Amino acid sequence: REKMLTGKYPEEKKKDTKKENNKTANTYEDKADYYFINSIGSDEVGTGDYFGPIVVTAAYVNRNDINYLEALGVKDSKKLTDDKIIKIAPELIKRIPHTTIVLTNQEYNQYHTTDFNMNKVKAILHNKCLLSVIKKDGVSYTKIVVDQFEPEKAYYAHISKVPERVTNITFMTKAEDQCMSVAAASIISRYIFLKEMKKLSTRFNIEMPLGASNLVD
Repeated sequence: REKMLTGKYPEEKKKDTKKENNKTANTYEDKADYYFINSIGSDEVGTGDYFGPIVVTAAYVNRNDINYLEALGVKDSKKLTDDKIIKIAPELIKRIPHTTIVLTNQEYNQYHTTDFNMNKVKAILHNKCLLSVIKKDGVSYTKIVVDQFEPEKAYYAHISKVPERVTNITFMTKAEDQCMSVAAASIISRYIFLKEMKKLSTRFNIEMPLGASNLVD
């Protein structure tokens, strides 16, 4: 690497540049495969928070709505402020076919046993949301994308005993950046989660902290 940086092997350096250009082109093509299409995507919020529910949303995005969503500012919810999410999520909820499941702390504690760990709970909830959206009127999709939290084999093992299963799924890390339906699902989930946290704060007359920290403890 040092020899290349000194310029002693310019032909090799030129080759690396071409390789990098090809890598960029392939990345764009991969994104186009999942971005500019009719898709169903799902994502969850709340698994890293001690207080508050787990919220899972599956959303359907028609490619004709992508320009509208971009103008609205739709992208990975982790890259948006909560204020922005609170502003744009109601517009998404009105326009985008979706299903959201809210699993309260009490319900989670009932599920979370030796047979039901966190990832199994999430897999079952994702499957329920995806099934619901697929059955909605007017939903015609090219791909189903789930923001990956578990290897594909393990995910399908988690839902192996449920009556109906969605199995034609593409599992993708950082899917919110590559698939607009996953980005929409993440924003809706975050919005619902924030509303639920506000309800908890009102109920107990204390500002419930987010996440898991010394303050939470």
